[in-house]
Amino acid sequence: MLSNSIEKAFLSARAEGRAGLAAFVTAGHPRPDLTPGIVKAVAEAGADVIELGVPFSDPLAEGPTIQKSSHDALTAGATPAGCIEAARRVRALGVETPLVLMGYYNPILSMGLGRYCEEAASAGVDGLITPDLPVEECGPLADAAERAGMGLTPLVALTSTDRRIEAACRRASGFVYCVSVLGVTGVRADVSGRVRRLVERVRGYTDLPVAVGFGVSTPEHVREISSYADGAVVGSAIIDAITSGPPDSAAERAGEFVRSLLEGGCR
Repeated sequence: MLSNSIEKAFLSARAEGRAGLAAFVTAGHPRPDLTPGIVKAVAEAGADVIELGVPFSDPLAEGPTIQKSSHDALTAGATPAGCIEAARRVRALGVETPLVLMGYYNPILSMGLGRYCEEAASAGVDGLITPDLPVEECGPLADAAERAGMGLTPLVALTSTDRRIEAACRRASGFVYCVSVLGVTGVRADVSGRVRRLVERVRGYTDLPVAVGFGVSTPEHVREISSYADGAVVGSAIIDAITSGPPDSAAERAGEFVRSLLEGGCR
C-alpha cells in the first residue's frame, strides 16, 4: 500500500468527526479553459479530494449526465494529455487539495502506462481511478502508478465477492471506492441501504479509508453516508450545477453546490 495525500485527506476528515467529500469534475466541460477555475472553486469550497474525470467516448459506468459532459468535452477538444495539463494548471493556481484522475483504461493504454503515470504525477496528480479495469488485470497500471509516486484506487460493488474485495484491497491506495448501486452514475432519490454492509465487508480487508459513490447527490445522502463510511463521492449533481447556467459562471455554481453539501452533510 502506498500512503499518500488522498488517504491523509480522508483520515483528517475522520479525525474531525466527519466524512470527507470527494467531488467529481469532468475535465474540459463545459470548456477546457474553464476547468482549472472550476476545480479551484470546488477546492476553496472545502472538497477534501477532487476527482478530475478524463473524458472518454464509451464511459460505460456513467449515467446520462456525466456521459453528456464527457461527450461535450471531447467535442470541445479534450484529450488525456489536455486533462493532465489541466491538473498542472490547477496546481499553478495554488490548489493543494489531492487530485485523482478518473478515467477509462483504453486512453491510458493508448498513451502508454508509464508515460501517462509519469506525466500525471509530474502535473501534481496524486492517484488514479480506472472504473473499467478488473482487479485481476490492474497489476501493470498499479505498478506504473506506484513507480511514479501515485496510487490506484479500486472500485468494489454490491455484488463483489469477498475474494474480489480482498484482492482489490491488496493493491489499493488512497481509499477504496464502494459503488452504492447496481447500475451507472447519476442522481438518485436514495442511497442503497445495502452499501452499509458493503463498507463493513471492505473494512475487514483494509485499514484504508472507505468512500461511497454513485447516486450520492444531496446533503442528506452525505449525512447518511457519514454515519458509516469515511467519505462520500459526488459527481452528477455537481455536473448538473455546472450546466445549470452560463459557462462563465460555472465555477461559482460548482463552489456553491459543494459548499451546500458540506454545510448540510459533512459538517
